[in-house]
Amino acid sequence: MIPTLLRLVRPFVRTLSLCMPLLVAAAVQAASPPAAPELRLRVVGGLAGISQYTRYERRFWAEDLARLSGGRYSASIVPFNEAGLAAQDMLNLVRLGVIPIGTVLLSQAAVEDPDLGMADMAGQNPDVATLRRTLEALRPSMAQILHERFGARLLAVYIYPAQMLFCQRPIAHLADLAGRRVRVSGMSQADFVQALKATPVFTEFADIVANVQAGSAECAVTGSMSGHSLGLDKVTRSLFTMPISWGLALAVVNEQSWNSYPPALQQLIDAQMPKLEAAVWAESARETEVGVACNTGTEGCDRARKGGMVASRPTAEDEARRREIFARRVVPAWMKRCGASCVTLWNRTLAAQAGVRAQGPE
Repeated sequence: MIPTLLRLVRPFVRTLSLCMPLLVAAAVQAASPPAAPELRLRVVGGLAGISQYTRYERRFWAEDLARLSGGRYSASIVPFNEAGLAAQDMLNLVRLGVIPIGTVLLSQAAVEDPDLGMADMAGQNPDVATLRRTLEALRPSMAQILHERFGARLLAVYIYPAQMLFCQRPIAHLADLAGRRVRVSGMSQADFVQALKATPVFTEFADIVANVQAGSAECAVTGSMSGHSLGLDKVTRSLFTMPISWGLALAVVNEQSWNSYPPALQQLIDAQMPKLEAAVWAESARETEVGVACNTGTEGCDRARKGGMVASRPTAEDEARRREIFARRVVPAWMKRCGASCVTLWNRTLAAQAGVRAQGPE
């Protein structure tokens, strides 16, 4: 009886002895913490609370980078306006290496470096297709400026939803803006509203609602969905849907930091950033119209809260006025700030496309 039992049990004992090292190794691996990444990047991203940051930029750096690299590389990211940083300081902080990778709002960078603002001036790009052509013409020059002046490498160009006019009192045409105080985010927007006999008021994005409530501004230029996210539709009632500008942002990396990264990491970032850029552009184009729907409470809004604003679409007369202001006021004012080198750059890259030739010494 016993010999028979031994014969039956012996195969199971042999199998167990063969599997035991694998079981022990698996148990040790499960009990051990995951290996630390070879390199953890520090990133300062774009505006907090906006889809372009929350759904795309943050997710790529905080989640996708580690997944795509098999855990070899990871990153921490914080939006600049929650990090206690001023938007206009971002490029210089990247130049100094204080911020290795950062997202720079073009309207703020253009205050000190007007040639960087050449792609998104007020009244320049009435739709995404035009904006894309403008950027394609300028991208090599922008990359060169970032390299030579800031020691920075251009990784991607993001856009926000179209920047539109939110007003407390009804606005059906551009001409209705005369005499009003209008929140703007950059110099070209200021030039545009001044041409309409309005007064520009420079206000940080996070302070727009408070400034409108306090009476410092009666209207505000900001993204259609961005305004809804802020709750601007609660303190204004009229939305003029002409894209005044788009709100470009540059993702850049300090070149010394970049050169210190392993080649595998550089290749991964280079391969993924165009995909991230394309996703942000597609979302911003979609949110331009979704933002209008959410601000007005009409069909097409995918947010829980819907506003009750009244939207007015630009007429052919408004479009003609936009083109006139851009050609006669916005471009000349920009050239005056920017200088002769900008006249040359404009006429070489954008004059034919925009139908506006810059005047001045070249």
